[in-house]
Amino acid sequence: MEQHTDNTNIPSVPVYQTIIEVLPKDIDELNHANNVCYVHWMQEIAIEHSAALGWPTSRYTEEGIAWVVRRHTIDYLNQAHLGDKILAETWVAEMKNVSSIRRYRFTRIADQALVATAETRWGFVSLTTGRPTRVPAEMHTIFIQNKPCDPIVTADESAKKR
Repeated sequence: MEQHTDNTNIPSVPVYQTIIEVLPKDIDELNHANNVCYVHWMQEIAIEHSAALGWPTSRYTEEGIAWVVRRHTIDYLNQAHLGDKILAETWVAEMKNVSSIRRYRFTRIADQALVATAETRWGFVSLTTGRPTRVPAEMHTIFIQNKPCDPIVTADESAKKR
């Protein structure tokens, strides 16, 4: 079994950041953000990051290609509660011919507590065949090179999207 990579180190690739506010709908019976919310947040910030680098979902559809999740791994380190503002960060740590590894870090802004780290292994597929297909060279370049991403989205803007 593979060891989950430590996401507490600062990556050397572009990092996309957004601020998420924990909303009433995120809270479970234990009075903290439900684990399913993290998967949703991971998906949303991956999509936002991709769009910020010129690959919105519409472009994938037009080109007949898509990323599909092969595996999520999440390490829950601290609880997030109603009203907490969370700095959500993501970056592509590795990109191969037909796959990539995207990492995430969730930090509570109020006390800088690391709430969770996560990793998603993605497969790149053709929408026509559903089979693996090569990641375009342009994508390798823009997701891995040191290129700044769009500015941080405010909690209000993020909440409107959710």
